Amino acid sequence: MKTGIATVIKHTGSHYLLSELPEWSPFPCVIKGKMRLKGSTSTNPVAVGDLVRYETDGKCGAITEVLPRKNYLIRKSTNLSRQNHVIAANIDRAFLITTIAFPEVKLPFLDRILLTCEVYNVPAAIVLNKIDLCRGTCDESIEAFRRIYGEKAGYEIIETSAVTGEGVDRLREECKDKVVLFSGVSGVGKSSLIKAIDPNLDPKTGEISEAHLQGKHTTTFYEMHRIATGGFVIDTPGIRGFGLVDLKPEEIALYFPEMLRHAPDCRFSPCTHTHEPGCAVKKAVESGEIAAERYNSYLGMLEEGEKYR
Repeated sequence: MKTGIATVIKHTGSHYLLSELPEWSPFPCVIKGKMRLKGSTSTNPVAVGDLVRYETDGKCGAITEVLPRKNYLIRKSTNLSRQNHVIAANIDRAFLITTIAFPEVKLPFLDRILLTCEVYNVPAAIVLNKIDLCRGTCDESIEAFRRIYGEKAGYEIIETSAVTGEGVDRLREECKDKVVLFSGVSGVGKSSLIKAIDPNLDPKTGEISEAHLQGKHTTTFYEMHRIATGGFVIDTPGIRGFGLVDLKPEEIALYFPEMLRHAPDCRFSPCTHTHEPGCAVKKAVESGEIAAERYNSYLGMLEEGEKYR
């Protein structure tokens, strides 16, 4: 019986593929018995990216333990759900793929993912994909997006096109020698970007529903791919709902970087940044230092957090 430590590279139902990274020699495993993470309410005790102990007889192995995670990305599918889902673990960087149009970007949704990355210590960057479809027709929207998320919130924005190749070399270099996550709603071009980064890979791609300008689900499971030029990328199914997990309303502002910079100057502490006099965050919103769109996302999360406490 062989034993060892390996990384989960694919998860389909109760079956997993493991590999001892950086070597790429996948082998199948299942979870031994009724193993669960201590104190976890997660629907998946083992996630892609997890480091696990295993034992194998050379045919199908068994996962016996999940080792401590350095970070992870987690969500609730609905606000009323008590269970949550770990999207991926041990991520060097998360690339949040979005588009100005085709499908249209939903800023509150993007803000939820960014906030969750901040909470669980996942370094995040934004990939503005399908930029070739927007140049000349959505220039004002592109510039507004840069101001909100780049200039004011401080996130790195990489503009890409899987069709023209714009930004692909930069993205490929950013992935080198790292375990990265590609995540976003359906139809933003995650799988097409992965194939552009490494043409040897062939994740499923889909079309956009023109009736609603929404993407159709193509990737149906979580899977890590090895990139020929170095590094590993985790592809995820398109996410439609992103409920916040284990976050008190009074904690939410701590994970908006631009709000955190101004919060120490508030007259009162703690400050909810909603009604208090002398609130430096509200003053920064009024002066334009903090984008109104991000502040409105914060208010929405705050209201939701109070509702489901």
